[in-house]
Amino acid sequence: MASACPMMKFKQQSDHPCFGGDHNKAGRVHLPVAPGCNIKCGFCERKYDCVNESRPGVTSKVLTPEQGVRRVQLVKQHMDNQAGPSLKVVGIAGPGDPLANPKTFDTFRLVREAFPDMTLCLSTNGLRLPEAIDKIVDVNVTSLTVTINALTPETGADVYEWIRYDGKKLSGVEGAAVLLEKQFTGLKLAAEAGLMVKVNHVYIPGVNDHETLDLAVKVRGLGAMMMNITPIIPVGIFKDIVPPTEETMELVRNQAELILSQARHCKQCRADAAGLIGQDINLEQLEAQKQVS
Repeated sequence: MASACPMMKFKQQSDHPCFGGDHNKAGRVHLPVAPGCNIKCGFCERKYDCVNESRPGVTSKVLTPEQGVRRVQLVKQHMDNQAGPSLKVVGIAGPGDPLANPKTFDTFRLVREAFPDMTLCLSTNGLRLPEAIDKIVDVNVTSLTVTINALTPETGADVYEWIRYDGKKLSGVEGAAVLLEKQFTGLKLAAEAGLMVKVNHVYIPGVNDHETLDLAVKVRGLGAMMMNITPIIPVGIFKDIVPPTEETMELVRNQAELILSQARHCKQCRADAAGLIGQDINLEQLEAQKQVS
């Protein structure tokens, strides 16, 4: 375990609700335009039309880039009409991995043209991050989240079932080693390019919890500005695992915060979440109202 470090990195000023901004004042919309994925996390179960499930990898439907832009317009108009917090952020976080889907960048370009003042953000597993940095910068994405669930390939082999890279399907320590190398390299390149980088980390008791604090030290050194430690949701190969208690998560975050600034209000959002964090808009109802009008 890493010891407390006074050289903690503090979060930058931002209106992005997932990067230190007030999540009661800034709305966001996730556009589910990226269905394909290049890794298989042990805790991932992707199902569509699960409207009552709130977890990453879930969406009611996959959108085209053009439909994504229309959704941004719909959510923006709705929030503007409420005379409250406005839509500030447009993100792509799945339901697969955005960097495994060319339509991710098509969508960002269209959104940038239609809404030049929006903050654009991207969430990725990082496998294709090093080679995608130039494209990410080119479309003016400024906020990046990289999900890193292990520090060593040995632990990664227990978290990830397989990865697919350059036409090869790799599993075990071999696959995890490739993934970690790409994640750490990509994170460093992103920070050097001026992006605000946050690391998401799924905390799995008895599997990767012994590496969490050392991972915080590692990513801080590579340029991450924030870390978001979230409890495992018992699905997939981890369906029988007992998730950490709120008290355990509070303790871990308090320890990690001595190393790296912590995001504490994450709700492990769906890939099609919209509105304020914790107060998502009912998109089906909103779209139905739009059709009626």
